[in-house]
Amino acid sequence: MKFKVILEPQPEGGYVAYVPALPGCMSQGETKEEALKNIKEAIELYLEVLEERRMGKTLKKFVKHSDKTQIVEVSL
Repeated sequence: MKFKVILEPQPEGGYVAYVPALPGCMSQGETKEEALKNIKEAIELYLEVLEERRMGKTLKKFVKHSDKTQIVEVSL
């Protein structure tokens, strides 16, 4: 998957990077390389959160919760 990244040099130094296709997905770095490394991580986390939210909405349609329901995480 490819995304266009905008790199903007900052007057005080460093770069801000953002992805127009992913609103709010931004990062920064002291160098272009660092900014690109950081925005790649930000993209991965952004997409991970989107997937979790989509799964959560899907699960809520199928699972009814009572007032006594507890939600816990388990590892496989």
